[in-house]
Amino acid sequence: MTDETCQFEVAGEVVIAHPSGAAFVPSQNTLIVSDLHFEKGSFFAAKGQFLPPYDTRATLSRLQTAIDRFQPVRVIALGDSFHDGAADTRIAGDDWQSIQTLSARFDWTWITGNHDETLPAGIGGTICAELKLGPLTLRHEPTAAPARGEVAGHLHPCARVQTSSRSLRRRCFVGDGDRLIMPAFGAFTGGLDIADKAYDGLFDGSVTAWVLGRSRVYTIPAKGLAGVS
Repeated sequence: MTDETCQFEVAGEVVIAHPSGAAFVPSQNTLIVSDLHFEKGSFFAAKGQFLPPYDTRATLSRLQTAIDRFQPVRVIALGDSFHDGAADTRIAGDDWQSIQTLSARFDWTWITGNHDETLPAGIGGTICAELKLGPLTLRHEPTAAPARGEVAGHLHPCARVQTSSRSLRRRCFVGDGDRLIMPAFGAFTGGLDIADKAYDGLFDGSVTAWVLGRSRVYTIPAKGLAGVS
C-alpha cells in the first residue's frame, strides 16, 4: 500500500485504513464503511436548518474513490446508511440510482443501525443486523464490554492531536488490536472525541487512533492524543 494508508491488525486480521474513512480487509477483498447518513442535509432542511443539499452526492463520490482505490469484491455498510426512515423519499433520482447500481455491482451488505432499522425497499444487496467476516464480527453499535474481533461504528470517533503550535481535531479509526471503531463516512457527520466517557470500558489495552488527514492516515498512539490516557 502507498503512504496514504495505514495497516494494522484487528484480532489478527489485517485491516487497511484509507483517508476517506473506509477500511479494507485484503484477505476478504472487502471494503467497510460506516455511518453514511444519506440525506442528513435534507432532514435538517425540513426542520428549517438549511445545509447545502449535496451531502448524499458528496458521500457517494468519496465512496466511489475508495472503491476505485481497492477494487473490492464485497462492500459492507455498518449501519446508519440513511439518516432517517424517510430519507429515500427525499433523495435525488440520480443519487438513488447510483446507490442501486453500487449495491447490484458488488456483493453488498447493509447492516442496520439505530437511524435505519428498516432500509428502503428496492435498495438491493443483503440486509442484516450483524455479520461474521473471518475472525471479525461487524455490527453497528459496539457492545458495552471489550469484544475481540468486533468492528463497529455508531460513535463517530474523532481525536484531538496536540502539536507544538495548536490542537487539531480530526475523524479517526480507534482500536486496541482486539476491536475497532470506525469513523463516520458521511459528508455531514460530526464526531465524538475518543476521550469522551462513551468509550469507557470498550478497550482492554492501550488505544491507537488512526487519524484521517486530508490525503493520508496518521498513526497516533494514546500518549499523543489530547485527553486520552
